[in-house]
Amino acid sequence: MKLLEYTPFDCVNVFLDQLNLGDCTIRGSLEAFSCKHAGNDRRLSISLEHEILDYLGKSSDSDPPSPVEHLSCRSSRKTLIYLVLTLGQMYPDYDFSAVRAHLFFKEEDMESFKQMVDNYLSEASRLWAARNEGSSLLDSMTKAIDEVIKIRECDIYSYNPDSDGDPFLETGAIWSVNFFFYHRKLKRVVSFRCCCTSKFAGDDFLAGALSDGEEEDALIDMDI
Repeated sequence: MKLLEYTPFDCVNVFLDQLNLGDCTIRGSLEAFSCKHAGNDRRLSISLEHEILDYLGKSSDSDPPSPVEHLSCRSSRKTLIYLVLTLGQMYPDYDFSAVRAHLFFKEEDMESFKQMVDNYLSEASRLWAARNEGSSLLDSMTKAIDEVIKIRECDIYSYNPDSDGDPFLETGAIWSVNFFFYHRKLKRVVSFRCCCTSKFAGDDFLAGALSDGEEEDALIDMDI
């Protein structure tokens, strides 16, 4: 995976870079990645592929239904691998090689992303409007993403790790969100990560500092 530089993201990223909201700080960013393998990506991809196939070989009809049902399809496995590799680029100090695949959720459309902005970034949206002649933060983010990756042609995923294995919720974090826009034909992923932290606690989220480095369990089903 390779980080791609796109100027449409600049205004949003500057605004969300340690946005002061009184007792807490919001930090977020939009980033784009090429799905072309680089560095150790190929080795990790092969390892992940073997883990998935091994899991599928051991699963049985009695296993509980998965939120994602089609990892037997190679294209679905590739999607999972691209998302795991993207997480590795976003948070290079954390090992995602054993991430639980069911923690990724495929979203039906942009509605969940819009709800996230409404629920978590309402105060930030008001500040954005005040500083940008009344314009909408959501519309600005959507336009920037669309310029880079054509949202209507993308599959949208969110990543929702459980609290015990969440590298984003360091001490003092109030909430964190992670979305991915994957364009199969362009072989490109746009990510949005955002975290709100208390000013009375640690301040290492985007620097990648973690409260612990324990690996999560082996790969299981994912909604691809």
